[in-house]
Amino acid sequence: MTGSAGDGSGTSGRLAALLTGAASDATRAAGGRVAGVYLRSGSPGLLRLAALAGLPGELFRPWWRLHVDRPFPVADAHRLGVTVVLPNATEAMRLYPQFAAGLPFRFGSLNVPVATADRSFGVLTVLRPSVPDVTEIVTQREQLAQVAHGLAAALRGLENGGSPVLWDEPPLCVHPAAADSPRRRHGSLAWEPGDDRLTLDARARELLALPHGDASGTLATLVSAVAAEDARRLTAVLREAAHGRPPPLPVPVRTRGGALRLLDVEPPPPGASPDRARRVGAAVLEPGPAAPGDAAADLLPEGVFCLDRLGVVVYANPRALRLLDVDRDRLLGRALWDAVPWLGRPGHEDQLRGALLALEPVHFHAQRPAAGQDQPGSPGGDLLALSVYPGADLLTCTVVTAASATDTPAADVTAPAGPPLSADGDAVVPAPPGPAPAALPYRPIVLAIALTEAVTARQVSAVVMQELLPAFGGRRLAIYLLQERHLFLAWESGFPPGFLSPFEGVGLDARLPGVETLTTGRPLFFDSMEQLQAAYPGIPLDSTEGARAFLPLIASGRPVGSCILGFDRPRSFSTEERTVLTALAGLIANAMEKAQRYDTEAALARGLQQALLPHRLSTHPWVQTAGRYLPGTEGMDVGGDWYDVVEAGDGLALVIGDVQGHGVQAAATMGQLRTAVRAFALGDRPPEEVVAGTNHLLIDLDPGQFASCCYVRLDPSTGRARAVRAGHPPPLLRHADGRTEVVDLPGGVVLGVDPRAHYPVAELELEAGAVLALYTDGLVERPGTDIDEGIAALRDALARSDVPAGRPLAEIADLLTATARRAADRPDDIALLLASRRGP
Repeated sequence: MTGSAGDGSGTSGRLAALLTGAASDATRAAGGRVAGVYLRSGSPGLLRLAALAGLPGELFRPWWRLHVDRPFPVADAHRLGVTVVLPNATEAMRLYPQFAAGLPFRFGSLNVPVATADRSFGVLTVLRPSVPDVTEIVTQREQLAQVAHGLAAALRGLENGGSPVLWDEPPLCVHPAAADSPRRRHGSLAWEPGDDRLTLDARARELLALPHGDASGTLATLVSAVAAEDARRLTAVLREAAHGRPPPLPVPVRTRGGALRLLDVEPPPPGASPDRARRVGAAVLEPGPAAPGDAAADLLPEGVFCLDRLGVVVYANPRALRLLDVDRDRLLGRALWDAVPWLGRPGHEDQLRGALLALEPVHFHAQRPAAGQDQPGSPGGDLLALSVYPGADLLTCTVVTAASATDTPAADVTAPAGPPLSADGDAVVPAPPGPAPAALPYRPIVLAIALTEAVTARQVSAVVMQELLPAFGGRRLAIYLLQERHLFLAWESGFPPGFLSPFEGVGLDARLPGVETLTTGRPLFFDSMEQLQAAYPGIPLDSTEGARAFLPLIASGRPVGSCILGFDRPRSFSTEERTVLTALAGLIANAMEKAQRYDTEAALARGLQQALLPHRLSTHPWVQTAGRYLPGTEGMDVGGDWYDVVEAGDGLALVIGDVQGHGVQAAATMGQLRTAVRAFALGDRPPEEVVAGTNHLLIDLDPGQFASCCYVRLDPSTGRARAVRAGHPPPLLRHADGRTEVVDLPGGVVLGVDPRAHYPVAELELEAGAVLALYTDGLVERPGTDIDEGIAALRDALARSDVPAGRPLAEIADLLTATARRAADRPDDIALLLASRRGP
């Protein structure tokens, strides 16, 4: 079942109720400020935020989508199936620097898998106040685990009805449990959809200007109290809420007399069934002064406005309305970034996130656009100084006019004496130094950290796609790399199919913005397609609107390529954004140059390893063999695993081994060991001597590495085998009748450690039709799980691999490695060798 914004009925409504209920329960269980539920999505390897309590969804947009292979606590909790606890910001920075740099505030987090014994659905995550160490939140961790377990059981019940539980919609946002309602002047109502019965208290009737008589009515009674343009929307909202999908924010409506009211619909109770429409409860709120203190704020010379924890403006004094240049009716009851779009920029969002997560005051500057403009920085726009003071349920914001001088230091807006006044009575603070009042301070840090972990050109491009585009609201990306004075496309996303084909391989003499940004070394910014068309007449356009940024990729003075960012709508680029984008282009260029060198070296390393692995296995008319090797995906895709089949007298030697580590050194050591084992085997030395001799060789070579090995000498005529194991996983044996067992071989220590090591020999029999499986630990070992579980899973897969007699053994090898081949993340190399005896 995929999350949907449909009618909210049936299982979709119940899923919404379960998610919002779990998010609300999690904040209480873990003492948190923010809680969210991530679920698997319809895109493989991608988690999506499905529910969020205590934080506006828009402020968390960069984290709506999360790849499971990212170095984030939520991704690790889901991928490894373990609880990830970060008690404080210091621990978060140590273990997850990208996550901590993206949310650089003082808080801890708890991340618990939402999983049953046989199914992983996602992760329940809570952001909470920091503590010195994890021992102080043991109780909260246990309580959060109970919430996650209950949610997983409920989701499993939904899956039993048919489709899998997936989420591909924006998150459902709910209010956290409030200590005390921030809006004290409110009434309440309840609607029972089954019999269409509406109940209102006296205050609700008063706020909606309904008669003071009967306290009951129908939905039509409520609809009749609001303006005609709000009636249909209010009806739809209540019906959706009845099926478990309450609106994330209070719904603004106007009475027949024009008064603004907010309808704050309660989330459904946890575990409520959506099979039938349920009771809908709601508070009727009156924005504006709710206490003598609020009334006094109306008289202050500085602007004051208040937000709830979902970003909805619940109060604004007259001075704030004038400074923000917005009508009261447009501001109250709406999300701040909807009513005041120029405050929804990434730099300002970072400040608001800090106030919501760290519960500490923040102070920043913002430039109000000139009249009639939507973007900051327009000529004539005033520079404003804003301060945000978080409380348990409300954020109180002050706004004053900043001075026009740019050389004076920023004032301490927290000074108790209060801000000075201008000649017209307005509060004033000096402007900050420089032209960028609220830069994107953390984006370069986050991108730089992510780029240090990217080693290939594709990985660098993927990091840019995941980190850079969301930060600036981009939707399209193209990266071109320079080769022999021509630009070739290395990565693209978001452009129409085939649109970029004509630009492939263009020379440096072409008059195109992607070329000229590289040849001149200057970034090019176009606020709209009209600007781009005017600067480059006749250039093909992929859309009729939208902005474009062309960035030169230059590393240490050497041209690397160019980067193109595309936006769906026209927009201007402020000075700070141009500066940050230009700096980020330098980081990308250096990472891409490093990646190109790495790709070249990796190609050479892969060639080395292919040369060292057997191209053909020794054959025998009575024995069938098949081998598979899969490199790990971390590093250069080369490592030290190997397998071999060698003629040993009148028999065959089956060998598998694993050199510690990855990279060229591991591959080189593997080649030396494989050669040594082959030499010993061709002389038909006893298995214990082969392994002991290889052990002495590795110690003499002293490469600083050790290796595991399993050596089996098979007599094809009788099926008798003698085997030695040196620190290697035990073989598996599938008998002709289908019984499959782990072969209990006594083993010695790994090779390369102890020159006096003894390697005992064990005997086994391979009857006709049986299959012997030798493998390395990369096939059975997974982080966070015991290796015995992986061996048991491989044994079960081998038992089920009932390939008809006479079919190639390669089919079983492909079956046993199918999951590993499809995995995007293989932390270790994998080698597999199968042998089956036909008999004389």
